[in-house]
Amino acid sequence: MDFEEKTLHSEVVYDGKVITVLKDDVEVSNGYKSFREVIVHSGGVVIVAKKDEQTILLVKQYRYPLKQAIYELPAGKLEVGENPDEACKRELEEETGYRARNWKSLGYIFTTPGVCTEKLYLYLASDLTYVGEHPDEGEILKCFEYKTDEVFKMIINGEINDAKTICAISRALLQKGNTAYD
Repeated sequence: MDFEEKTLHSEVVYDGKVITVLKDDVEVSNGYKSFREVIVHSGGVVIVAKKDEQTILLVKQYRYPLKQAIYELPAGKLEVGENPDEACKRELEEETGYRARNWKSLGYIFTTPGVCTEKLYLYLASDLTYVGEHPDEGEILKCFEYKTDEVFKMIINGEINDAKTICAISRALLQKGNTAYD
């Protein structure tokens, strides 16, 4: 079965600071013609930061589209051309004030592949040293330390609903050979 779709025409309908929106006319493999609206995003990084064997760092910040503050892992947008392996270090320090000596890639996820190109790179950070946080201008957040069993309860109870956080924590626990939270 051929799953590929052919782009017949692509038009930029919005070009913003964080996203670009395209409207593409497409032809699917059976000849049917349709359109796709695509949000182009540079991607980002998400960090599961272990303070010790049973403690991870979460941040709480207001998310304007949701009109509420939520708990999530430290994370941030990739700058154009930025290497994710460097961005994760920058974001961890900006949002939590910690630097990590040990880093492990946990792969990546696509956040909303039906409409968006956003690809988030997941990392596990350990052997942390506090150096002082310095969030981006206009970014207001607070860092918290939680035991892993508390984080699991927060996920189960619906206190943590952020998909990237749930995915990264799951990936950290399910990685072959990772005993970070045993």
